[in-house]
Amino acid sequence: MKFISWNVNGLRAIVQKGDFLDFFNKIDADFFCLQETKLQEGQIELDLPGYHQYWNYAVKKGYSGTAIFTKHEPLSVSYGIGIEEHDQEGRVITLEYPEFYMITCYTPNAQNELARLDYRMTWEDAFRAYLVELDAKKPVILCGDLNVAHKEIDLKNPKTNRHNAGFTDEERGKMTELLGAGFTDTFRHFYPDMEQIYSWWSYRFKAREKNSGWRIDYFITSSSMDDRLVDAKIHTDIFGSDHCPVELETNHTL
Repeated sequence: MKFISWNVNGLRAIVQKGDFLDFFNKIDADFFCLQETKLQEGQIELDLPGYHQYWNYAVKKGYSGTAIFTKHEPLSVSYGIGIEEHDQEGRVITLEYPEFYMITCYTPNAQNELARLDYRMTWEDAFRAYLVELDAKKPVILCGDLNVAHKEIDLKNPKTNRHNAGFTDEERGKMTELLGAGFTDTFRHFYPDMEQIYSWWSYRFKAREKNSGWRIDYFITSSSMDDRLVDAKIHTDIFGSDHCPVELETNHTL
């Protein structure tokens, strides 16, 4: 079973360029999850034959937002994590299936000068508790832009970014806590030592051309599912956004 996650950084723009549907049709995923759709209900009509579409929109226009397109109709769908403070920005969708929960997430950015770091810490604890509660019922497959490079191997310039958003000790510590709560970083599960593979590059300074990037897009799964994992990929050759798609393959059937 094939899962794709992509922060599209504005779905309408990437669809107009043609990059989105080209990749979507070619990859033929069972689940195709988006972050940062940056739109409201009714602002786009996507004709995706054979797929069910689920959308979560931010209250604020042109901001955040997530979506999941899937060939498999879920048992149930929920939006957000059930805490009003955290559910205004369209950041989480959860689909329930007989064998697992499928979750897409766009984690809040700590922002310039770490203006939102305190909020980010509150979010991290609440979201981890949400995942752990689900994991107690059945395994979890989480994907998305989690806005953190966990280890030094996960970004090009760890020394100079030590106190920048996405690579603070606090954010990295929360990822360590999440993995320690019974979850697996699937890319590192298969490729523990692979260097210079990133999923996001700044639009500035020709960062992508120089491969001066960060790995901040993930598939995180319940560790109880480790024996179901087949492979993980990062599609660095796919353009259209400042992020590239990431992929997980498992041996599930629905």
